[in-house]
Amino acid sequence: MDGFEEKQLTVGEASYFIAQGGDGSPVLLLHGFPETHACWYRIAPRLAGTHRVIAPDLRGYGSSEAPPGGPQGEGYTKREMAAELVELMAGLGHERFAVVGHDRGGRVAYRLALDFPERVERVAVLNVVPTIDQFERMGTGPSLGYWTWFLLAQAERFPERLLLAEPKTVLDHIFATWAGDPGAIAAELRDAYLQALTPSTAAAMCADFRASFHLDRLDEADDRAAGRRITCPMLVVTGSEEAQLADAGDVWRAWTTDLAVAKVPGGHFNPEEAPEELFQILVDFLAAENASDRP
Repeated sequence: MDGFEEKQLTVGEASYFIAQGGDGSPVLLLHGFPETHACWYRIAPRLAGTHRVIAPDLRGYGSSEAPPGGPQGEGYTKREMAAELVELMAGLGHERFAVVGHDRGGRVAYRLALDFPERVERVAVLNVVPTIDQFERMGTGPSLGYWTWFLLAQAERFPERLLLAEPKTVLDHIFATWAGDPGAIAAELRDAYLQALTPSTAAAMCADFRASFHLDRLDEADDRAAGRRITCPMLVVTGSEEAQLADAGDVWRAWTTDLAVAKVPGGHFNPEEAPEELFQILVDFLAAENASDRP
C-alpha cells in the first residue's frame, strides 16, 4: 500500500507482519478469511490521511507466523488473538485505538471490544454476526455458503490437505460465491492470496475455525449468560446482496449499547466490492462522538 511501511513484530510466540502509515488517532484494520491485510488496499491509504492506520496479517495468516493450534484450535481463539493484538498495539505505542474488522477479523474485533473496553475506543465489524448466533442460525438454505465453519473445523490434517490440494479452486469458489461481484477481487490480489495459502497459513486458518467451533462460542455463551455488552460505539456493515445477514442489526442490538448499522452495495467482500461507500461510512463513524451520530 502506497506510503505504508512494513515490519515484523514479535508478540509471544507469534511474529506479526504489519503495514502501517499515516498520522492521527490509531485505527487497527483486521482482514478476514481467506485474505490478508492487502484486502484494505483501497481503504487504508485514504484513512491514513487522518489516522495512523495499522493493518496486520492475522495470527498465522499471510506473512504473520505462529505455531500450529491445538486440537480444538487453542492459540487461535478470538480471546487469545485479541490479547495478542492489544500487546501488538501497545508495542507500537497505542494504548487506546479504534478497530475495524472484516469476516474473521471482525470476530477478533468485537472480542477486543468485549474483553478490553479500556483499550478500544470504537469498533466496526463487517459482514458478521456473533459466532454463537451464527452457529444457532446455520441449518437452513443459506448455510450451504457456510461450509468453512464445519469443514475447516475437522481434526487436523484433513482440512489442511484439502485446502492445499486445490488452493486456486478453493479461492476461486469462495470469491465466485461469496462476492456480489467476483470481478471486484482484482487478479493481482487473487494471486497474492493464492501465494499466501501455504502449509503454515492453511494450518492457521483451520485452527481459527476449530477455535470457533470448540471454544469461541463457549466464551460467547458465557458473555450472553452474564449479560456482557459492547459499551463503546459500534458500527455493523453488511453487503446489500448478503441476504442471510439482512437482520444483522437486530442480532447485534442484543450485544451492544451504542449501535449504528449500514449497508453497502455488493456481497461479502465489501472492502473490495464497495470501497468508496465503505470508506465514507468508516470516516464518518470514526469522527462521530457516538455511533448514533453517524447519519
